[in-house]
Amino acid sequence: MSDVPKIDWKRKANGSAHHTEQYPGTELVVRRGQPFSISLAFGGAAPAPGSLTFTVETGSTSALHDKTRVAFGISSAAPGGGSWGAVQDSPAASNSLSVAISSPASAAIGRYRLGIKTKAGASHLGTFVLLFNPWATGDDVFMGNDAERKEYVLSEFGIIFTGYAYHISNLPWDFGQFQEEVLDICLDILDRSLKYRQDPTADVRRRNDPKYIGRVLSAMVNSNDDRGVLEGKWIGDYSGGENPTSWNGSVDILRKWKHAGFRPVRYGQCWVYAGVLNTVLRCLGIPARVITNFESAHDTDGNLIVDVYYDSSGNHRASESIWNFHVWNEAWFARPDLGSKYNGWQILDATPQERSTGVYQCGPASLTAIKEGDVDLNYDCPFVYAEVNADCVTWRYDEDTGKSKKVHTKTKKVGQNTSTKAVGSYARQDVTINYKYPEGSEKERAVFKKACEKLNLNAFNAISAKGPDAVNPNLSGTLKSKSPEPKVGQDVDLVFTLKNLASEARSLTAKMTAWSIVYNGKPIHEVWKDSLAVTLGPQEEKEFPLKISYAEYQQRLTPDNMIRATALCQLSEGSEAVVEGNIMLSNPSVTLKVLGQAKVDQPLKVEVVFANPLNEEVKDCVLQAEGSDLLAEKIKLE
Repeated sequence: MSDVPKIDWKRKANGSAHHTEQYPGTELVVRRGQPFSISLAFGGAAPAPGSLTFTVETGSTSALHDKTRVAFGISSAAPGGGSWGAVQDSPAASNSLSVAISSPASAAIGRYRLGIKTKAGASHLGTFVLLFNPWATGDDVFMGNDAERKEYVLSEFGIIFTGYAYHISNLPWDFGQFQEEVLDICLDILDRSLKYRQDPTADVRRRNDPKYIGRVLSAMVNSNDDRGVLEGKWIGDYSGGENPTSWNGSVDILRKWKHAGFRPVRYGQCWVYAGVLNTVLRCLGIPARVITNFESAHDTDGNLIVDVYYDSSGNHRASESIWNFHVWNEAWFARPDLGSKYNGWQILDATPQERSTGVYQCGPASLTAIKEGDVDLNYDCPFVYAEVNADCVTWRYDEDTGKSKKVHTKTKKVGQNTSTKAVGSYARQDVTINYKYPEGSEKERAVFKKACEKLNLNAFNAISAKGPDAVNPNLSGTLKSKSPEPKVGQDVDLVFTLKNLASEARSLTAKMTAWSIVYNGKPIHEVWKDSLAVTLGPQEEKEFPLKISYAEYQQRLTPDNMIRATALCQLSEGSEAVVEGNIMLSNPSVTLKVLGQAKVDQPLKVEVVFANPLNEEVKDCVLQAEGSDLLAEKIKLE
């Protein structure tokens, strides 16, 4: 076509109308199901509107055909919500034409090429990016609350909660979905997925479905089955990569992935996977938030029970695990495949734990399905249900006989203080009630029974089938730090409390151990051991002070700063009880002080204050800082 019109994408006006003005660059970014305006300037007289045909196409050129390419003319009225179309936006000038182009609320998201045909021929006008639209009622990701849209789509900064159930810490996280390169990288993630490589045309067509997109992303944020974004590592040497605790946000990770030729970035753990997945979901227009589940079960055999084993010395043996915390994501969209009852928050988890249909991916599992025990629904509902509501059975393994003896069953241990950042503030919002009915309530036990029955398990026989019931020891206890916030570099003072619940005196021996652990509950190094012979009168309670010195744990502490203390209490009549406590040591704080007044486009001096808490010199320290729109890239000072 000799007379190629010059296009004005009206990026500022469209960005404001589509809530996409924060995306950088010159390419137009709009949301589906909502018209956007363009104007065309011709070298000569503008052709009659009725003689023009627009084309939009997405996907690779080899995958176009008529399935990912649409042609439409200029109509007198806006098209219905299910098709592409265009209407004249204002009266035509002699050499220009303004048009409003509409996309379906169910259009595939991604980068589109816009073309135009006239009697003189066809020409390519340029590209634009189409995203999901939480502001459009016809879109599956529609979210009606404006404050929630601002939080779960537009906010670039968040808090990820870590620690353990009764010592919750705040980890600031820079999602940075509107930073340079991030949108392109998010689209690259889709174009490098297993699904795309297997069938590009089918994959592109299915990108209209947030359910499909979410599942693909849960697989691609980890690198276990593909060249995804993050490689995980939980213990050992982190040389050749970054310690997972060093990441402050997603942008640096995503850029490293791209600039390294899409080779996996080393290393991630659950909160890092969740932070990156949250960035990608929000960037593509799917409302998303980060969820932390404390005392999170990893059920490997699908029976909704977690079996934990100790040896006769009180040491933890290889078994199913209960993570101190585990972090995943919730994404907001409708579930037409399940029915409107299951619309709303859907659980997605990019941390590679168990395979789902042969791939390390998890979700989307409907939050409603989890609460109601509907574990027979897609996707991965039994695994997620167990994470928040499995029963826990503790066993004592006898090394001499090779047999295990049941110590006790806990139905209220798993799934504590499930947390997310509150809307519009940095406060912690407890969302445990969204995942299950109150622990121990009749409704919660009925749902557990229902879930077991749907999986062909017997809710009350499944536990006892693995061994005889434990003898009730009539003994309770706690093992915890005397200080509410023990610090790295200091001795840890423990208080071991035992109470005899029986009406007669009891004698017992407590074999105590303490191990450094990583946050997923895996013991790494023994740091301390001791034993006590105790006699308790009827209904008597006693406290015993204990100490773990800094010298004992100094070289054995993991970067998670967690110690698990355990006491195996063996009573004279032959029954046993396990008392367990987690201690989380706090790192010294880093204080930031702004020197002077902050002004746009002017350098800002910041004073960083750090006090060494140790009675020894510390060397090779590294200071890292990251922040969207404040720093062009991560600062690293050594």
